[in-house]
Amino acid sequence: MPLTPLFDPRSAGRPMRVAAFMSGSGTNILKLLDLEKNLRAKEGVSPFEVVFVFSDRSDGTCLGERIAYARGIPYFSYDIRTFHKIRGLKRTTATPEGLSARKEYDRIAATMVKAFDIDVIALGGYMSYLTLDRCVNVHPADLSILTPDGQRKYVGDRAVLDAISAGERALRSSTIWTDQGVDTGPLLMVSPPLEVKLPEALESLLTNRERLTRVAEDHKRRLKEMGDWKIFPRTIELIARGRFTLDEHNRIYVDGYLVPDGFRESQP
Repeated sequence: MPLTPLFDPRSAGRPMRVAAFMSGSGTNILKLLDLEKNLRAKEGVSPFEVVFVFSDRSDGTCLGERIAYARGIPYFSYDIRTFHKIRGLKRTTATPEGLSARKEYDRIAATMVKAFDIDVIALGGYMSYLTLDRCVNVHPADLSILTPDGQRKYVGDRAVLDAISAGERALRSSTIWTDQGVDTGPLLMVSPPLEVKLPEALESLLTNRERLTRVAEDHKRRLKEMGDWKIFPRTIELIARGRFTLDEHNRIYVDGYLVPDGFRESQP
C-alpha cells in the first residue's frame, strides 16, 4: 500500500515552511519557535522554519505581534470580530451563513499561505480547520479513546472536564492532522499521561459544578505544560523530517509503521 509523506524533505530539498496561526497567548507557538532555535543551534539547521505569524485578533489579547517582533518574523493580523461586525454576522459556523462567512474570511489567510509557499499550518488556538488544509492542531484529550460506537469520546472545549467527570485516571494531549470536523482528523501524537488528582471524591465533585470546573481548569493548565508544549512542536519536527506518512484510508504511519492510537514517545 503506497504511503504519502505529510512532508517529504528529500523531494522538497529545503526545510519545511510553517505558518503559525494564533488567537491568544501563543504559548504553543512559542514552544515551536524555541524548538526551531534549539535544533538550529544543535544541528546547524532546523528541519522546519516558521515563516510568518498570523492572528485573527488585532488587540492586546493576542500576543502574536509581540512574539513575531521578538523573533524577527513577519506578522499579519486580520480581526475576525471586525470582519463579522461590518457584515452584521454573529461569529459562528453553526449555520450555512456562518460557515460561508468563515470560508470568506479564511480566503485571506489561504492567499498568504500560497504566497509564502507554506507546507504546514501550525494552529495555536486558531480555528481554521474548517476551511484550510494541511493544519496541525493540539487537543487536551487522548483522542484514541472511543465511545462504544467508535467515535472519539473527548472532543470539543469541555474535553478535560468530560474526561474527569467520566472517571479517567489520567489525561493526555493529542495532535491531529486536521480535517473539516471537530477534533476528527487523523491522530498524530499522544502525550505521556498526567495523573488526575482530585481534592475530594469524584461523586462529591459531580454535585458541585463550580468546584468541578475549577479542578478541570487546573488539570487543563498542567496538561498544556506537560502535554501540549511537548508534543505540538515535536509533531511539527517529525513531519518536517518526513517520518509521518498517510495511506489511502487516512491512517497515520511513523517510519512505515501503522500507529492507530497515535505515536507515543517516552521522551518528547
